[in-house]
Amino acid sequence: MNSLNSILLEGNLTHAPESKQLPKGSTVCNFTVASNRFYKLGESFQKEVSFFDVETWSGLAERCSGELDKGRGVRVVGRLKQDRWIDTEGQQRSKIKIVAEHVEFKPQFNKDDKDGEQDDQPESALVGAMAGADMSEEDGGPI
Repeated sequence: MNSLNSILLEGNLTHAPESKQLPKGSTVCNFTVASNRFYKLGESFQKEVSFFDVETWSGLAERCSGELDKGRGVRVVGRLKQDRWIDTEGQQRSKIKIVAEHVEFKPQFNKDDKDGEQDDQPESALVGAMAGADMSEEDGGPI
């Protein structure tokens, strides 16, 4: 029986996405999303910021690479993946990242506009469905 592995994340990109073409022709795009959580401690409100690495594949990767930039708001739907390796000192390491299946681009606002009006450029709402479904395990992408 398969276990449930699903995540929904909303936040803003901490830097411009990094995209690369793999030898077999697939595209992978990586970016980091900062997500804020606010909570009350005593009489004051506290802010907790978490940073999550996100990986996209194929057509979704190409769209993310072309549309996203530092500070852009996104909503990511995907799954968690743990990478494991042994470093140069023989220590076992691991890292958990999000493999995105859908990415929703939040509206961009004109930075010069203090009224919060949207930019004139068109926005795409929900991008990607079953991202990477056409990839094989050899490509290193989702199965």
